[in-house]
Amino acid sequence: MSDHSEPKSEQRSVHPDKLDRAAFERQTGPFRRELRLHCYRMTGSSHDAEDLVQETYLRAWRSLDGFEGRGSLRAWLYRIATNACLNALASRKDQYRLLPHQRSPPTQQMPSGDPPKEITWLAPYPDSQLVGIADDAPGPAARYETRESVQLAFVALIQQLPPRQRAAVLLCDVMGWSVQEVTSLLGGSSASINSALQRARATLSKRYPKDRPRAASISDQAQRALLERYVRAWESADLDGFVSLLKEDATYAMPPRLQWYQGRDSIRAFLAYVWRGYSGFRLVATGANGQPAFALYTCKPGDPTYLAHSIEVLEIQGDAIFALTKYMKPLALELFAEFGLPLTLTQR
Repeated sequence: MSDHSEPKSEQRSVHPDKLDRAAFERQTGPFRRELRLHCYRMTGSSHDAEDLVQETYLRAWRSLDGFEGRGSLRAWLYRIATNACLNALASRKDQYRLLPHQRSPPTQQMPSGDPPKEITWLAPYPDSQLVGIADDAPGPAARYETRESVQLAFVALIQQLPPRQRAAVLLCDVMGWSVQEVTSLLGGSSASINSALQRARATLSKRYPKDRPRAASISDQAQRALLERYVRAWESADLDGFVSLLKEDATYAMPPRLQWYQGRDSIRAFLAYVWRGYSGFRLVATGANGQPAFALYTCKPGDPTYLAHSIEVLEIQGDAIFALTKYMKPLALELFAEFGLPLTLTQR
């Protein structure tokens, strides 16, 4: 579930004069999922990532004569994909897809009115799209572990970098490629790539300290027990049980709403206000960004059908929940389809 370490690690050569479309797909197909993840990290949108990968493969096929079988096929595809991402970002207003805590301070006020429509939010990434990415070890120069580099908090942080800095960090510090290799891929000089890396690393070090607790600091068995308690608390509307699972400074965000809450007391007050409008909850386990995630379904009094409500992504630190990012309607309806989940459930 991670990136291959270096562009030169895959040395399959493509010979255009002998290659038909089917052979091209066979040779380039193994890289499709890791390229999609790369484009997601660049853009913060799994939907955009899919479009950009389609564009990458179309460009690669059309420019196959220019490749001529020299060097790494994988590096060539990354060059096309990265430049496609940079071009797409340059043409959009939403170069920086963020989460609510990156846009405004926490609140204790209850939400009111419709959420803003002009903001494009960082989207979650289905774990199903991480399956089949072959190599589980980034290069020796990587500064971030594979597990953390796909997590929602990390992807949200790198979205704050200018696009070219973002690309340099992903290729050098996440995938472990050398500055020389990244210079060849992005163009320019080694000095310009080093400068971009220095500026990006300075930004990241202020917002993502090295001593930040790891989400992996809990055993699988303990995490399963924690998540079982989490499901029971939701489905029995046990507010005390839910709050007991949170870290003291836990956060609760709900894109596309700007409001987010920090601390057990604020989260408790918000849920006490919200839960009274529903007569039942159902949770279906899924996975996003390599983290535990659930699809939440709700029903109204007198209605036996549970309707799709939200997709929630959990960050666990130690033995408690540190952050809960809950994607609400209308974002949630698109995400249910992307995660392969139904929009309704019947009573058990």
